[in-house]
Amino acid sequence: MIALLKDPARYRWMVASRIAAAALGGYLLTSALTVLLALTWPLPQAYALAASTMLSFALYAAIIVWVFAARRLWVVWLGLILTTAVCTALCWLLLPGAVPGGTL
Repeated sequence: MIALLKDPARYRWMVASRIAAAALGGYLLTSALTVLLALTWPLPQAYALAASTMLSFALYAAIIVWVFAARRLWVVWLGLILTTAVCTALCWLLLPGAVPGGTL
């Protein structure tokens, strides 16, 4: 921490990166998780969508807390990018008609 105090520009960039990770990365991950939950919950479509949307507010808050609580910034970005990519891929596979030649 003392090394960061000696270089205030680096510290400011790290804080800005965490803010970007929380706002942008958190939003993208929350959106992907919301769609994935709406597609996988065994409820009628309207109820699954409503329930996953309500849960998304708590998920977004938890992601923001994790972004600022994590020790290493690269772990935050890697976690956000990989989790969002996996959720997006699963959403794409679970969408009806997304797989050519049939459904899963």
